[in-house]
Amino acid sequence: MHVALADSAKPLDPLELASHGPVIPVIVIERAEHAVPMARALFEGGIRVLEVTLRTPAALAAIAAIAQSVPDAIVGAGTVRSGADARAALAAGARFAVSPGWSPRVAAACREIGLALLPGVATASEVMLATEEGFRFLKFFPAVAAGGTAMLKAWGSVFADVAFCPTGGITAASAPDYLALANVKVVGGSWLTPPDALAAADWPRVERLAREAASLKAK
Repeated sequence: MHVALADSAKPLDPLELASHGPVIPVIVIERAEHAVPMARALFEGGIRVLEVTLRTPAALAAIAAIAQSVPDAIVGAGTVRSGADARAALAAGARFAVSPGWSPRVAAACREIGLALLPGVATASEVMLATEEGFRFLKFFPAVAAGGTAMLKAWGSVFADVAFCPTGGITAASAPDYLALANVKVVGGSWLTPPDALAAADWPRVERLAREAASLKAK
């Protein structure tokens, strides 16, 4: 099945995602009705790019609600593991997709439907495979478990033409260490939307965490 791009959503250059601030929140949402107030809190806190992971039944409905009600935000789908995931995400209103690892099938599906992809890599071999397909902005996941800043420093000279978004185990305290690296353009983090804050609908806390994240700078 071919899914056409919405007229109002031109394809993004994936690297554009890094131009809107230092952190992309990695969101696991359990209740679709929380999507809009959460997105508004993040946006008011200075976070424009939102990654809603496809890890819960509420994810696609949440993406659709954000796309419709918070149009100034750039909402995308994370944990995209198949072409079907990519097509469902686009149909819901996602502007980009993030995959946990490198998959040529996911890459091909995203190209076919015009959906920007930030593919995941954890090894030098995967970086090479992704760059052979033309990708120069990659998600490094799981960042801490896969070598953290030491790995990214080692890749700096070998893959001088590649930029990374490290995600996985990064905190507000460690984010500046990653942002200080020349090959890191933005980091992904789940600390902006803690499960307890979402469960309690504590949007002022989410906005505060977003504001703090938006002000992060490299050490």
